[in-house]
Amino acid sequence: MIPNVLSIAGSDPSGGAGIQADLKAISANGAFAMAALTALTAQNTQGVSGIHLVPSGFVKKQIDSVFDDIRVDVVKIGMIANAEIAQAIAGALAGRDAPIILDPVMIAKGGAALLQSDAIAVLRDTLLPLAFILTPNLPEAAHLLAAKVATTRDEMEVQGRALCQLGPAAVLMKGGHLSGPDSPDCLVTSERVMWFEAPRMPTRNTHGTGCTLSSALAAQLAKTADIQTAVAAAKSYVASAITHADQLSVGSGHGPTHHFANLYASRKDTTS
Repeated sequence: MIPNVLSIAGSDPSGGAGIQADLKAISANGAFAMAALTALTAQNTQGVSGIHLVPSGFVKKQIDSVFDDIRVDVVKIGMIANAEIAQAIAGALAGRDAPIILDPVMIAKGGAALLQSDAIAVLRDTLLPLAFILTPNLPEAAHLLAAKVATTRDEMEVQGRALCQLGPAAVLMKGGHLSGPDSPDCLVTSERVMWFEAPRMPTRNTHGTGCTLSSALAAQLAKTADIQTAVAAAKSYVASAITHADQLSVGSGHGPTHHFANLYASRKDTTS
């Protein structure tokens, strides 16, 4: 049975991040993708020039309408924008059986704020306790903990453990902001710590990597109950999407990753 994954996030009209990236990544990882919009953005590969928020009551109505009719196997949450929307999402998901992947989107690749400052406390207090897996990058983890940004693997692990104490069953600390030739991720649970390694790719086309990873993870988690297997598969998928990103020609700034690189490669293999 093909699993169903619901993404709750903002829209990126240039297609590299947000709901558009989520739908691609979920589909590429073998699940049926659904979406509830929290915000419309005016953005491209060079940055965000405008944000139009969806009323919080309508965000909740979108989520309820999906659950009222469709089996939801996993939920992914991305951009929530403000405190009202965070509370509406928490209210709509409270008591649901589907595990939640929470990607605490705060700042766009170009530096624009995607989460109002007063919403951080609401996200931490209402959504983190509902989350099954939290997937922060290092600046996002620091914001949630009111701490300095981790600069070492040891600090990543410490902050991952601290975030676990706020409610999620697991925290995937994304190490892309570390310096050096590698991009390691650290999965922290109450029982163990696991590292997932990958070399840093020399490309500017990394727009939406956080959205893509969390959505791929949601799809993989819907297919397997094993967190380690799901994280490994999602990280491998994103690494491939980044590796092949330069095959695309999208914009003049931070371009998107190649969400369907593996699919195109498999088709080429069967026709050659």
